[in-house]
Amino acid sequence: MKIFGKRASVDETVLHKELGEFRIYPESVFDKDGAVLAMARNDREKFLIVAAPAGNKVFAAFEGEVTPSGLKKAPLNAANAAALALRHFFPWTAPVSLRERKTTIGCGDRLGLASVGHIAAIRHFKATPVLAQQSMRELDMTGRTYRQVVDDTVFLVFQTGFQDGYGADGDHLKKISDIDVALAADMPMITLDLSEVMLAAAGDWSQAQIDEAFSKLDQAECKRVMDAYHGVSFGSGADAFEMTDDIIRRCTVMYGKALDFAKVVYDHLKAKRGDHFDLEISIDETTSPTLPSHHYFIARELISRGVHFTSLAPRFIGEFQKAIDYIGDLAEFDRQFKVHADISKAYGGYKISVHSGSDKFAVYPTVGTMTGMRLHLKTAGTSWLEAVRVIARKDPGLYRKMHKKALASFDDMLRLYHITADISKIGNVDQMSDAELPALMEMAEARQLLHITYGPILKDPEIRPLFFAAMFKFEDDYTETVKQHFEKHLTLLGVPEK
Repeated sequence: MKIFGKRASVDETVLHKELGEFRIYPESVFDKDGAVLAMARNDREKFLIVAAPAGNKVFAAFEGEVTPSGLKKAPLNAANAAALALRHFFPWTAPVSLRERKTTIGCGDRLGLASVGHIAAIRHFKATPVLAQQSMRELDMTGRTYRQVVDDTVFLVFQTGFQDGYGADGDHLKKISDIDVALAADMPMITLDLSEVMLAAAGDWSQAQIDEAFSKLDQAECKRVMDAYHGVSFGSGADAFEMTDDIIRRCTVMYGKALDFAKVVYDHLKAKRGDHFDLEISIDETTSPTLPSHHYFIARELISRGVHFTSLAPRFIGEFQKAIDYIGDLAEFDRQFKVHADISKAYGGYKISVHSGSDKFAVYPTVGTMTGMRLHLKTAGTSWLEAVRVIARKDPGLYRKMHKKALASFDDMLRLYHITADISKIGNVDQMSDAELPALMEMAEARQLLHITYGPILKDPEIRPLFFAAMFKFEDDYTETVKQHFEKHLTLLGVPEK
């Protein structure tokens, strides 16, 4: 009899005889109601091992192949992740609402492989991860479902023995039908993207156009907002602003319909989940920055409608492009961000959410300090790029295939993502040595090229199996690479260590 980890024991000799060569993840070994469970892998796949006496209820709850000695090799499928199996016996493997958590980090695992590295980094900091986070666009690009996104995370959380709690975010959702898909997959966080119901174009209208549109709205509602905001000011000194009648009318025209929809969504979430959800309001998908006076109007109007929102994502000044650092005037960003943070503190202390937040190292100290660490940082594709980095180091031939697919798909992906990379600056990968390829992941143009083309790469019938086989082979390298990358994010944000 040999001991695995610190919590339980099984006969390792029997395991190897019946299952072949494999290794157990030591943090995943648990004794539950007389059964021993552990996550393991061989050279082809991961699986759960369940060992228990005859008639054990835990053993019976899992699907799988029973070996001659009575062990069960359980596949990592939906049934074994479900509320009647892993999530039932180990509730800490299921996502939860994080509305009471101060600092939350959206991790964005597009592959269903990165959570181990995310956990390895964040478990040493006073922050909580949102490990399962995907938009509908990402689901389409990766060929996954919300159920798969959550289940992949459940197994990786069990693998690491992480019991501090994590979130799951249906990201940038615009329709209640899509929200319901995320809720059915047990995602407690919904990021409501209001870009299609707000009238963003009115931000550029003349005041005469605004006045005409305002006059056509419900007059009782118009009187209410004018009475509520007329002459109201916020802040002090050079950054103070007054809610003039012109600003009030413009905000009402731009956001009124969207705020009504936010109330509908909030009521829907409350009916479905009681108070066990997190609603993030996203107004960042616009071409113009969110003015502090507009942020003020939106926050107060949400509160007046009875909408309990956990976080709000304005569109900040400057460029938050994918995969690279902040582009813009840092002093002006600092000045405006302070006002946004002050508004959130004055009206309920909701978290300021920073979207496209990965790799924005230049603004992290400001974001952390001015929010007092009450914030949500949303990252997405950066863990995908760390996977690309591992491939460039470990399998140069595969990287070259991926790079060429990215080049062939770049123009199509520009219809979906706003970046300004000049990819002509990237050299010919066929003329580079193997040793030169990893350095491309330090080059802004190459990072953006590979970032936005993940969909075509992952859908390519030749590349996809090679890619996932390589990621399985280099699992430990990927975990360490993601860990180091996210430690940099958390440290520069100023998240205190535990």
